[in-house]
Amino acid sequence: MEHINEQLIQVISKEHGISIKQINTVLELLEEGNTVPFIARYRKEQTGALDEEQIRLISKEYEYGQNLKKRKDDVLRLIDEKGMLTPELKADIEKCTKLTEVEDLYRPFKEKKKTRATEAKRKGLEPLAKSILNDEANLLVLAEQYLNEEVTSVEEAIQGAKDIIAEEVSDQPKYRKFIKNQIRKDGKLTASVVKKNMEKDEKGVYEQYYAYEEPVSSIVPHRVLALNRGESEKILKVSITENYDDIIFFLKQDYIKQQGEAKQYVEEAIEDGYKRLIKGSVEREIRSELKEQAEEQAINVFGENLNNLLLQPPMKNKIVLGVDPAYRTGCKLSALDSTGKVLEIGVIYPHQKFPGEKVRPERLESAKALVTKMVSKYKVDLIAIGNGTASRETESFIADLITEMNLPSKYVIVNEAGASVYSASDNARKEFPDYEVEERSAVSIGRRLQDPLSELVKIDPKSIGVGQYQHDVTQKRLNEQLNFVVETAVNRVGVNINTASQELLQYVSGLSSTVAGNIVKYRDEFGKFLNRKTIKKVSKLGPKAFEQSVGFLRILEGKEPLDSTSIHPESYEATEAILSSLGLSKSDLGTDELKAKIESTDRAELQAKTGLDEYTLNDVLDALIAPGRDPRDEFDAPVLKQGVLKLEDVREGMELTGTVRNVVDFGAFVDCGVKEDGLVHISKLSNKFVKHPMDVVSVGQVVKVWVIGVDLKKGRLSLSMIEPK
Repeated sequence: MEHINEQLIQVISKEHGISIKQINTVLELLEEGNTVPFIARYRKEQTGALDEEQIRLISKEYEYGQNLKKRKDDVLRLIDEKGMLTPELKADIEKCTKLTEVEDLYRPFKEKKKTRATEAKRKGLEPLAKSILNDEANLLVLAEQYLNEEVTSVEEAIQGAKDIIAEEVSDQPKYRKFIKNQIRKDGKLTASVVKKNMEKDEKGVYEQYYAYEEPVSSIVPHRVLALNRGESEKILKVSITENYDDIIFFLKQDYIKQQGEAKQYVEEAIEDGYKRLIKGSVEREIRSELKEQAEEQAINVFGENLNNLLLQPPMKNKIVLGVDPAYRTGCKLSALDSTGKVLEIGVIYPHQKFPGEKVRPERLESAKALVTKMVSKYKVDLIAIGNGTASRETESFIADLITEMNLPSKYVIVNEAGASVYSASDNARKEFPDYEVEERSAVSIGRRLQDPLSELVKIDPKSIGVGQYQHDVTQKRLNEQLNFVVETAVNRVGVNINTASQELLQYVSGLSSTVAGNIVKYRDEFGKFLNRKTIKKVSKLGPKAFEQSVGFLRILEGKEPLDSTSIHPESYEATEAILSSLGLSKSDLGTDELKAKIESTDRAELQAKTGLDEYTLNDVLDALIAPGRDPRDEFDAPVLKQGVLKLEDVREGMELTGTVRNVVDFGAFVDCGVKEDGLVHISKLSNKFVKHPMDVVSVGQVVKVWVIGVDLKKGRLSLSMIEPK
């Protein structure tokens, strides 16, 4: 494998605190076809226990480094072919750590399209430009020598020479670097409203930006994306203002060596070159940098929110009634057993069809009867209500019914973002060909409560709605990050191979969508997998895919107890030796006796006996102590409710408990059981300084909040997590 250059490896090492040896090891493991989750979980000894994020970072830096090296080689070759490659230029290019730096150095040697300077050169004016730069005397007389059919006046000749000088100045890498740094340091991003398009902004979404400026050095990412969106919708005009006088002063002071009559022409050329050739392209580069940084932040926020949403704890062994709320078409119901199997589908009409219309009493009574019947018949533990249209009215109906009929169930408001997307998909139609879209949604909502991860992987991550400006960022980068987040979450939790859907299995380390489908087909044809060895029989699942995936595929109640754990089969022999040395067997997994013996044993001794490295030994022992451990159990469980709260009931100072639904750069949205999620602004998250809301809260977290503002007209609720004194 051709590694990235040592300089780049050293940069990665220095910036991220990862040793050069670790970086090289990761690159070798990736080159061998190992996946990120596999390396993170089963090759800790080799990498020094680097996590998935660090391994992926190395992989991305490696790819960037390869592209950078290729571009450097191309640029060096192209300049050399022109006979213009000096040792100094070669050294400068080789020192570059960014593609933009390479392009700046290559700019003077690029084949130019038709420009004012190329036209002036074609007309034979390049010697006149050199005469000006050499500060020769009698330039006007000299210029007369260049008059011809195309150059008809002295003024035109001088202007052509100045165009050549302007382009030379604009091509100088050191000037572009200085100007970019100046704008980054002192420039301002400004916005103004496009008056003829103001009516497009009916709700005043961009009103705060109608006459706006903020330093480039301190503007926060979400405002960059907001300004960009306003500009793309042609409501805002956005630009960068710089300290023009300082920049021009520097350029003239550094470039001008002339003191005679040529000085004026060079000064004019510099000013023209800056305004016409440098300012626009540098502004585009700076804005591109700002956009890239803002995208990176938005993508990271979305990824972190998605990760926390996927890792919300499942409501294990609970029978659930899923409810997809609606007005005119009725609320669809789906009773699910504890494994997510559909027991019964129904529909109720507890609401008016149209705003202002009264509910027909017989429909309301019929709705009460059906819900009561399904709850009693299937011994429903929890009712999952989607948070879409008619959600709060449905919540009121369910809450009143629980009280009126003294039902044993509690209910939970479930974020249904993306449920309709899934319900109309080919996969949903394949799973429930006889169901209506809304009925499939009711199933999905119920299953989201039972096992969020298994259900949410069926939906395009972008449709889950836990980000900010996700439609304004580069979709390829967003998809890469979100797929990585889903893959990491799935493999951290592990998958029951005998119940997992194809959508879930395809995210398992080493498995493709095709192989995941083949696992399901094998299961359908031959029944449950009874041990991990049988997985090798699945079509197109080769030795490498088996090695990468098997540790994340669990077989519960199979022939081999270790198959239900995260222990990789490559460590089974050592694991059996550990159990034997403790005087225990595989039937003792998870028992208090096993836990006590492991806690009192000398781990260094065990390591010497088994030959396992320290990391693998500790992971094996942890798996023996808690074979069914689920990392999701560390997260807050959903808030179970029996009563409902209306916005009209809320008062300032009231203490509420809520669930964080979304975290953005400027705060967190919290569901407190009223119609709209309340906003906790970043300034109200803590008494201490908060750099980013994610440092304090996460999606799915249950928090205590206090009401600081209620706007009934706009349906807004302002909250604080700072306890009032």
